Amino acid sequence: MTDVPLLLVDGHNLLWRGAFGFPAAIHSRDKTRDLTAEFAFFALLRVAIREEFTAPPEVIVVFDGQHGAAERQATDSDYKANRVLDDAALKPIRAIPHVQEALTAYELAWIEIDTAEADDVIATLATHVHRDDPKRRVWIMSGDRDFYQLIDDRVRVLNTAMKRGRRHIEPDTVFDRYQVQPTQWADYRALTGDPADNIPGVRGVGTGTAATLLASGLTLDQLPDSGRLTGTKGKAVAEAWNQVLGWRDLIRMRTDLALPLLPTGRSSRALPTPAEVIDKLGLW
Repeated sequence: MTDVPLLLVDGHNLLWRGAFGFPAAIHSRDKTRDLTAEFAFFALLRVAIREEFTAPPEVIVVFDGQHGAAERQATDSDYKANRVLDDAALKPIRAIPHVQEALTAYELAWIEIDTAEADDVIATLATHVHRDDPKRRVWIMSGDRDFYQLIDDRVRVLNTAMKRGRRHIEPDTVFDRYQVQPTQWADYRALTGDPADNIPGVRGVGTGTAATLLASGLTLDQLPDSGRLTGTKGKAVAEAWNQVLGWRDLIRMRTDLALPLLPTGRSSRALPTPAEVIDKLGLW
């Protein structure tokens, strides 16, 4: 057992936040290169470690593979079909090679599997730790609520985009906000939909209706025999039943991937300042 907390970073999510949510734009000295995404990535990660951890964590950054969504898209062609890769959207993606180069240079672990989404890699890492070191604390740094399905007494989501005091997402946090347990998250989102991934959900079924249908810990599999699929909204769920189950499969994260590296149980080295990173990369 190790007392070193494990911080799993959703790399694309943090880069996106850095590229579009950082308070100031960062450019090269000759003003020809926008370095905001790279600079902000390390700034936000460094601040998170400093402010949210009492002991240095082990850090593993995870990126989406280039063909990571292909398996789910083969099942449902609408999955993430709403993602538009215009020039603005490519801004954080173009920064990935620089960020990965810097992580390697500073001996910070990162994973990118060409055929896997970061969600599934992170879920597999969390599951591995849960099995081999069940008392170890795991933090998932992301603003993606689909990670709520992994939350339990040892796994937490850390969203530093939220105000202090609301950043740590625990089982009670999920229930207080949504009236469902983390284990029900994929069922809940299948009913309500997930616009970010182009999952529509059942027409007319909002968060309140979904929570009522799943009250007392009920799962989707138990709904048909529960007597709850009544009225207009219940009928809508019943009519879309096969789609709902398909959407749940899209939302559920895989936990069985073959991984190129595993947690070591040792604290990662301290992160350099963002300016040091940019200098090391020769981008100023």
